[in-house]
Amino acid sequence: MTVIVILALVALFIGLRLYAVLGERTGHEQPILKPADPEARLDQPVHAAPREAAKASDASDLAYLPMAGPGVRALLAADPTFDVARFLEGASAAYRLILESFWKGDLDAIKPHVASHVFETFAGAVEQRTKDGHTLDNRLVAIEPPVIAEAAVDNGVAIVTVRFEADIAAITRNAEGEVVAGSMSDAVQTRDRWTFRRDIGARDPNWLLIETDEEE
Repeated sequence: MTVIVILALVALFIGLRLYAVLGERTGHEQPILKPADPEARLDQPVHAAPREAAKASDASDLAYLPMAGPGVRALLAADPTFDVARFLEGASAAYRLILESFWKGDLDAIKPHVASHVFETFAGAVEQRTKDGHTLDNRLVAIEPPVIAEAAVDNGVAIVTVRFEADIAAITRNAEGEVVAGSMSDAVQTRDRWTFRRDIGARDPNWLLIETDEEE
């Protein structure tokens, strides 16, 4: 009887070890393409550290909001090469590049990635900032995994709106280098919706930013 009990305990231990190993995520899994909770992480605090904790647990589960589902499926039907994960990765890179270039006043870096009317808006803001003798000393502290908020296909043109949530440390300095607004000690939580477009039939695989809005 004692031998049977010992063997049973050994089997249970091995079973638990196998469950522990097989249940671990390696970090190389493909992201799960399913709708995101529309209320997901909207109540996160401003500071970056708690937001990073949330990202680790659910980043792979976020791709698009439920309301964007029909548009995403229509886009996939119109363009089978469209990859949601790759698109969101590129959108996040564009978000960072455009913001950081705008803060530095580097309009040449922005121009290839935005529509003409969006470029004019950026250029006007940079010009006014220069006239005021102000410079921006901003820094992206953290960016949440972006999600597709809206998607549509119109006459062969794909239009996708992406929701970005980021923590930004923002400082405005005057001509003497003195801080006139903002603080590096407290990051500001921002929620933006950027809309990108691409002609599905075009050879150019790049998307163009056509609109920027703040999410209420």
